[in-house]
Amino acid sequence: MPEQRRADETSEKNAAKPRSFRERLDAARPSLRALALVYETSPASLWTLTGLTLLAGLSPGAIAWVSQHIVDGVVAAAAAGGGALVTQSALWWVLAEGALVLGTSAVQRGLGVNEQLLRARLGQRVNTLILARAVEMPLASFEDARLYDKMTRARREASSRPLALVTRLFGLAQSFVSLITFGGLLWGLAPLAVLALFIAALPAFIAETRFSQAAFRLLSWRTPEVRQQAWLETVLARDDYAKEVKLFQLGPLLLGRYQAIFDKLFAEDRALTIRRATWAGGLSALSVLALYLTYAWLVTQAILGRFTLGEMTMGLLVFKQGQSAITSALSSIGKLVEDNLYLTNLFEFLDEAPREREGGATTGPAPADGLRLDDVTFTYPGSTEPAIQGLSLHVRPGETLALVGENGAGKTTLIKLLAGFYTPTSGRVLVDGLDVREWDLHALRDRLGVIFQDFVRYQLVAGENIGVGDVNHLEDEGRWREAAEAGMADEVITKLPQGYQTQLGRWFNEGRELSGGQWQKVALSRAFMRRDADVLVLDEPTAAVDAEAETLLFERLRERAQGRICLLISHRFSTVRMADRVAVLHGGRLIELGDHDTLMALGGRYAHLFTLQARGYR
Repeated sequence: MPEQRRADETSEKNAAKPRSFRERLDAARPSLRALALVYETSPASLWTLTGLTLLAGLSPGAIAWVSQHIVDGVVAAAAAGGGALVTQSALWWVLAEGALVLGTSAVQRGLGVNEQLLRARLGQRVNTLILARAVEMPLASFEDARLYDKMTRARREASSRPLALVTRLFGLAQSFVSLITFGGLLWGLAPLAVLALFIAALPAFIAETRFSQAAFRLLSWRTPEVRQQAWLETVLARDDYAKEVKLFQLGPLLLGRYQAIFDKLFAEDRALTIRRATWAGGLSALSVLALYLTYAWLVTQAILGRFTLGEMTMGLLVFKQGQSAITSALSSIGKLVEDNLYLTNLFEFLDEAPREREGGATTGPAPADGLRLDDVTFTYPGSTEPAIQGLSLHVRPGETLALVGENGAGKTTLIKLLAGFYTPTSGRVLVDGLDVREWDLHALRDRLGVIFQDFVRYQLVAGENIGVGDVNHLEDEGRWREAAEAGMADEVITKLPQGYQTQLGRWFNEGRELSGGQWQKVALSRAFMRRDADVLVLDEPTAAVDAEAETLLFERLRERAQGRICLLISHRFSTVRMADRVAVLHGGRLIELGDHDTLMALGGRYAHLFTLQARGYR
């Protein structure tokens, strides 16, 4: 971890301090892309922001200039003994300043409203881009901790950073417009004051930039810890974990770990915050000193008669507001560095996250050939041991094949290869005589009806929980009922208060929780949603159901599997023996293949496991 942090620090320092024009241009690209995102999200908002920013930048200088005329008008009126004409002129300037102040207030309100509306739309757009990118990622990418951390960092700042960068850019533009106005007014009085204004603000800018980089590196390093905290929150606060947490009395242990991570992260935050505040406090003293030295000089010049009272007032007001504007501008630049680094994460994820590879075929040349594995070997990324080794197997349409073996034998991995989630390290997986790599993945997966062992319990209404098995017919109640009957979920759903419209799960109001066996029947029914699926894959489909339901399920499966390939993964041999053939896997290799009677007569691994399990029923 320390070595990784040092590598990350070196990389990020290099990214934050480009050495060439090309690198400077590359460093600015996240800002340009953020502006492009705003324009794509709402062109009207961007143009409104531009116009209001220009007005907001000009108004302080205009108010300061009018203030000079008010003071000089008052002095002139007093010197003239209160003449009506002179007094009226001063009052007109007061009226003009009032109008400017009201206009400035309206502009600021307009900026606030525009920003609030843009925040919601831009945050949604960026989150949608991230989630859409996640949808396109292959399954392996979700199991890559480095890429998953990058996605987590992108999501964490997605709703705020792009808008923050854009508003800071426009805030910077507003400050520059104000500074140009202030500089023009101040230059006519005291050119040296303009120089003092800029010099006094530079130390604060350097410190802010430095600490912005430090804050970014700190948050980037700690992504694994933040994800661990999120996982602990989930375990401690989710209904599906609550039983074990309470039974095993894990609450204090997990809460202690949660607190320990917080204490570690807080200590890092505290150290950075204190250092940042100390430097900021010391450097702000320079700004105060510069202000009052300039103040004293302007007062002296007014006493000596070199400035009018109005010019002195304007000079002081302009210097004070100019100092505030330049401090704001330099602070914005410092924050922009930080925002830019965060957005670099976002755009790197959007650009670099791999997409699922896509073939173009929607049919194979030999539909009667079914499923064929040709000397397939596969090793998971990051692993050294193959999950499947030299596996060759052929399953014809209309055949039910049971896959048997200990945990880790490669049964579920075979299904992942069939669905195109992974690509074999060597060998080929063929469907209808065509390599899976050449199939259009949507067309391939449309042909699969699947229940995974770790099926999802969707927090949706009961009908939609089944309907997700075929998203093209998600709301087709007729298909819900047909699939529910096939998967034996109909008897569960008809007893619910609102039937197929009953909310399942406890996350939302009036949700009803099901037992493990009832959930399995709902998940099993999903596999039957696809009428046109010619490959049924059932991974431990009866693990949570009773023996009677298991027998009934297999009878229904036989009825609906006519002409289809059915792959059945199970540790229950009462189910397995009903298959046409049984493939026995061990250590990722196919060691036995045949029907139940043949394998029992062989007296090998299958016979041993069957006899061992049957002994428990005697």
